[in-house]
Amino acid sequence: MEDLLGTDARLTLDLALTIRHDGHGGVADDLADGAGLTAWVHQHRDALPVSDGSAADEGVLAEVADLRTAVRALFARAVRPGEPSPADAGRLMPTDEALERLNAAAALAPTVPVLTWRDGAGPAVRQKAVSIEAPLTATLARAAIAFLASPDRQRLRACHGPRCVRYFIKEHPRQEWCRPSCGNRARVARHHERHKKAV
Repeated sequence: MEDLLGTDARLTLDLALTIRHDGHGGVADDLADGAGLTAWVHQHRDALPVSDGSAADEGVLAEVADLRTAVRALFARAVRPGEPSPADAGRLMPTDEALERLNAAAALAPTVPVLTWRDGAGPAVRQKAVSIEAPLTATLARAAIAFLASPDRQRLRACHGPRCVRYFIKEHPRQEWCRPSCGNRARVARHHERHKKAV
């Protein structure tokens, strides 16, 4: 069902997933440097109306990392009463601050309402960017706002498989982990814990 997610949901989830388990018991940051951000932007070039070269700028990197922190804080709120990702649990930004940062980033690209009225349909309003190229953080912030205000937000979960720090969209009622490998690790950990207690 993740393939059925809209562009905003996919882009926002992918931004949050740039914080991941490093395979050695720690956390890795795919946006740790300009090269990482450039690669990530390149992977999402269809959804991001920015040139590849602008992503490597240190200022943009800091803005995107700051926005990601706000998004992950709001993800933690969205999964309540469940626990947030272990990567965030000890260092969550307050919700009010996260909302302020998200909204401020979205405001970096002004838009105007545009009215369309096709034959056989009612009038419709859409937002159109004032400038052709919106700042990367504005595009990402607007995608996050659209996702967090959508019904898809209610399916957002934090994976609690051993060593996992990912968020995911729940695809079916019995899904507990982001990937089958996390479910396998959780079952193995439970098995070992039961045998420890039995000994």
